[in-house]
Amino acid sequence: MDLSLVIGWVAGLALIVYGIGMDKLINFVDIPSVLITGGGTIAALIASFPLKTLAQIPKHIGIMLSTKRYNSEAVIDTLVDMAKTARKKGLLVLEEQASGIKDPFLKQSVMLIVDAMDAEKIREMLESEVSAMMDRHEQDVSIYDKGSGVAPGFGMIGTLVGLVNMLKNMDMSGNGANSLGADMSVALITTFYGCVMAHLFFAPMAKKLRIRNDQEVLYKQIIIEGVLSIQAGDNPKYLEEKLLSYLSQRQQGKIAKKNSVREASGSDA
Repeated sequence: MDLSLVIGWVAGLALIVYGIGMDKLINFVDIPSVLITGGGTIAALIASFPLKTLAQIPKHIGIMLSTKRYNSEAVIDTLVDMAKTARKKGLLVLEEQASGIKDPFLKQSVMLIVDAMDAEKIREMLESEVSAMMDRHEQDVSIYDKGSGVAPGFGMIGTLVGLVNMLKNMDMSGNGANSLGADMSVALITTFYGCVMAHLFFAPMAKKLRIRNDQEVLYKQIIIEGVLSIQAGDNPKYLEEKLLSYLSQRQQGKIAKKNSVREASGSDA
């Protein structure tokens, strides 16, 4: 699991608590402020999105906490092996290999070239699927973007509520002074809650989902280029170099080192 999100949350809350001081923490606990900021934000999200979209939030959290869901290095190895097989035995033999592939997108891509579809049509079909996937992901991310936008807004609403109540009770000759502190706390603490919710929770969640989306898009772009190169009969070595260019220098160096070890072992044998 990728626990960076949870670590960030825990560290952020711990530092805030430390900055406040344990002996003064009770001063930052205010139920009306929680209801205005937290409840208002939740209500705004419910009003903005269909319930079936909001029901996907637990799934989104699972995606945020996952790691290595799309292993680009492994799929490059798979595509290079397929290229070698196709050059020796032809594209039709890949149909048998495709039956054992668990990844639906890779399996679909391989079957399209086995069926001898036109390369441009294959690219158009697969890229349209990736584009539709990105649109779905952006809709998911928009939940957390919306949350990071409305949470400070409801914090400001709480601030206005507190200030209005405080001003209404400014009659110092009566009992107005007794509620002055409580009204002022609502006015200030709601803004505090809204900022914490937006910048420590919602914004990092949106960013994490965008990172996962970029990983999946890269993975599928590699598959698209790989299967089209296999269909075109490209040399497996050229194919490997072409697909490795999608990866970072660190990943390329790691794969090059692994290949060197593999070749050395083969020479010793």
